[in-house]
Amino acid sequence: MSCFTQLCMHNLYIMKDQSEIPESGPFVIPDLPDRIEEFEKRYVDEFQKLKDGRVWCIGPLCLCNNDNLDKAQRGNKTSFDKEDSLNKWLDSWQPESVVYACLGSLGRITIVQFVELALGLEESGCPFILVIKAGEGQAPIEDWISKNRFETRTKERGHLICGWAPQVLILSHPAIGGFLTHCGWNSTLEGIAASVPMITWPLFSEQFLNERFLVHVLKIGLSVGSQGVMHLGEEKKPEVQVNKEEVTKTIKKVMDKEKEGNDRRKRAKEVGRIAKNAIENDGSSHLSLTLLIKEIQEFQLNKS
Repeated sequence: MSCFTQLCMHNLYIMKDQSEIPESGPFVIPDLPDRIEEFEKRYVDEFQKLKDGRVWCIGPLCLCNNDNLDKAQRGNKTSFDKEDSLNKWLDSWQPESVVYACLGSLGRITIVQFVELALGLEESGCPFILVIKAGEGQAPIEDWISKNRFETRTKERGHLICGWAPQVLILSHPAIGGFLTHCGWNSTLEGIAASVPMITWPLFSEQFLNERFLVHVLKIGLSVGSQGVMHLGEEKKPEVQVNKEEVTKTIKKVMDKEKEGNDRRKRAKEVGRIAKNAIENDGSSHLSLTLLIKEIQEFQLNKS
């Protein structure tokens, strides 16, 4: 988790102990910095105070592998034929024109919400890559795609991936202009490192806090309006329902090259530059790792 999320969680536990969390409705988490000057520096500073300085920020590790083979195999092995085909497809589009949509390897999206996502992508008018998670829930999704000829309808500008996708490789391609994400911290960091603005659709856990970080702190994301954890059997509750119109509207705003969209894109590039600088030899990640090693060495000396 990020320092932002861990600081939020710490303050929420205090609020819970003091019975200050309302039963329903939005509320403000107290004692948070109101803005940041670097990636999440002010939140790191505050979290270090809680931990007596014993916090070391290392990464983003996804930037450590620079060649395409490393990027393609991050977390899994992939077919070189499929990778080559995907690269050729991406090469056929203009820079920053493609939306990459992936709601994570652990997320469970219902068929109801998948349809809204798919139709929202289709109606946005943007070329897109849509990842369909393998396993439970895949069969009804693939059945809907087949019965409604979705893949055929969108074949001119849509590319569907069933199962695992080489996400780091995809995000690093110049054609990618927006990342529709569940806001898991790995995916969040990969999007930041690739300097790609994000369309946020959190599903559960701290993903909702990560969304706040992207949208309200870094200002490089825009929410589709997901308001709560989606449990099985609750797909029709309005607070967990994201409709295709909202998906389309948010995609268009993020992909827009006018003032608002352009400012968000510039900010994403600036934050990406900060992330890249962090892993350089004189960067903050390198320094943090050095300090962590020193701390461990001193601990061993004191122990002996």
